[in-house]
Amino acid sequence: MNHPHNLRVAVAQYACTPDPAANLELAVEHIQRAGAADARLVLLPELHNTRYFCQREDPALFDLAEPVPGPSTERLAEAARQAGVVVVGSLFERRAAGIHHNTAVVLDSDGSLAGRYRKMHIPDDPEYYEKYYFTPGDLGFTPIDTSIGRVGVLVCWDQWYPEAARLMALAGAEMLIYPSAIGWDDATDDTEEQMRQLGAWQGVQRGHAIANSLPVIASNRIGVEGERNTKIRFWGHSFAFGPQGETLAEAGTDAELLLADIDPGRREQLRRVWPFLRDRRIDAFADLTKRYRD
Repeated sequence: MNHPHNLRVAVAQYACTPDPAANLELAVEHIQRAGAADARLVLLPELHNTRYFCQREDPALFDLAEPVPGPSTERLAEAARQAGVVVVGSLFERRAAGIHHNTAVVLDSDGSLAGRYRKMHIPDDPEYYEKYYFTPGDLGFTPIDTSIGRVGVLVCWDQWYPEAARLMALAGAEMLIYPSAIGWDDATDDTEEQMRQLGAWQGVQRGHAIANSLPVIASNRIGVEGERNTKIRFWGHSFAFGPQGETLAEAGTDAELLLADIDPGRREQLRRVWPFLRDRRIDAFADLTKRYRD
């Protein structure tokens, strides 16, 4: 049962279809379900309006992008207002001709656009050719104020960088949120390697929770996507971790609306006894701005 002082969050985990309109309505369905479950916030997977198109470089795929605000934010905003929940969505933003971003949008529970975050760390790996499509974010690591508090939204590849999580925490984020699209290559990753990757993905984010005394929630899609010889099996396992890294809820590999109850007051309690921010040697961290110390 949800304690009256807790904040219930919902994490949507599902497979995306080739039809963007159907995917948007699938997102709306999960928003409605989250509201019916008394959640105050719902997180959708990364780039949930489409299949993961970054597996190949194709100029025609820029047609999938749209402005923010735009049609998708309008539809998500209306769903947020009707359900009375804060929605964190993830869109392919067309900012201008030749400038596109992987953008998280935050719609408040009254349907207003509370803010956006543009993905800062852009990968360029086999089957994840994101540098072709996305300009690196230019909004910084800035939390977004909502009716449920200040949320620090980051996107997928950002999840591997403790600096990003720390900067969100230093700016007053009360929760770290990661829409994701990450999976295995069945052709090259055996079972043992798959488990190592999954453990690393969750482990680094568990560390962000502990180091910053903040809850961390992440949504990942499921299903196999790709063409010809390039296919990604998205592994799911969306989760909600508490501020000591404890598992509050975790999905498997099937479609699921994950629910977790978060105690917002624990951040204050933990930082009094584990004052990581107080004891940081900021006078000795200048080399963090270097690419590498030769």
